[in-house]
Amino acid sequence: MQAEYLEIGEIVRPQGIKGEVKLRAMTSDLTRYARLETVYLCENGEYRAYTVKKGRTYDGFAFLQLEGIADRNQAEALRGRTVYVDRAHAIELGEDENFVCDLIGLTAVDTQGMVIGRLRDVLTPNAVCDVYVFDTSRGELMIPALKRVVRQVDVEAGKIVLDETVLPEVAVWEDEPAERDE
Repeated sequence: MQAEYLEIGEIVRPQGIKGEVKLRAMTSDLTRYARLETVYLCENGEYRAYTVKKGRTYDGFAFLQLEGIADRNQAEALRGRTVYVDRAHAIELGEDENFVCDLIGLTAVDTQGMVIGRLRDVLTPNAVCDVYVFDTSRGELMIPALKRVVRQVDVEAGKIVLDETVLPEVAVWEDEPAERDE
């Protein structure tokens, strides 16, 4: 089941005295904040819409001025809250791209159909590739999200197919000590 709302940031603090909030951006497209019209905050299990009066970015952070948030105290009350957009207003994805929230929980299988584990997290340590973190019966497994390893992602079927012949060369298992250069 795909989530109706997608995370795009976390409010880290108020910015100034007029109610603007500073966000830790959770999207690869920082320009999207200037185009936002509506965002959602989850309050008591319900998503509440806020009209965006102004959006901007600076130095890797996003800043939003929300309708109804007019001073620093109101902005401070939002500290730590996650900011969402609805799926209908999410950024357009390219071919072979998926939202992280749609990947979490998928079952990893090898090309023979043997279950490897369940995707727990997607790390983005650099611009080269993401790292998939799986919970397996053997412990944690981390792999680079490269096409030669990740052969297929089928969100609808709930699975990720991994090439078991490539895993030994790229996989990092929790129970294997790291090799040291001596």
